[in-house]
Amino acid sequence: MMDETRQAVNAFVEAWAATPEGNRQGFVRLQELLMSKKDVQLAFHPRPGVTYSLRASVPGQERPLFVMVDVIEDQPRWLSVCFFGDMVRDPEERGAFVPGGLLGQDALCFDLEACTAEALSYVEARIEDAYAAAVGR
Repeated sequence: MMDETRQAVNAFVEAWAATPEGNRQGFVRLQELLMSKKDVQLAFHPRPGVTYSLRASVPGQERPLFVMVDVIEDQPRWLSVCFFGDMVRDPEERGAFVPGGLLGQDALCFDLEACTAEALSYVEARIEDAYAAAVGR
C-alpha cells in the first residue's frame, strides 16, 4: 500500500471508535488480509458522511478491482463487501445480488452489520475466491 493511502486509512481507523458490533476490528482484519496478498494494491476513497471505500486491485488485470470494502456511515457504522458477481462463489447464499452494482457490472455484496468471527471468515473466503480469479488461479 502506498504511504499516502496507508496514512489515510490509518487516520480513518484511529478516529473510528470501537463498538460492540466489532465493525472497526472487522475492517482492520479484512484490510490486513488484503495487504498480505502478493501484488495487491489498495486505494482508499473517503466520502465523509456517506462511505469510506477500500478497494483492492491486482495491476495488469482486466478489471480495476477485485473487492471493495465499504464502511457505511451509519450508527453504528457497518461494512458492505462487494465483488463482481462472476468472481466469487456464495455456497450459503448470504450475498445480495446487485445488478450493475459495482462499476456498472453485476455485483455480489455481503453486508456485515456485526463483524462476528464466523461472518468475517465467510467473507474472507470470498476474498480468496476473488483474489484467485484476479490473478488467474
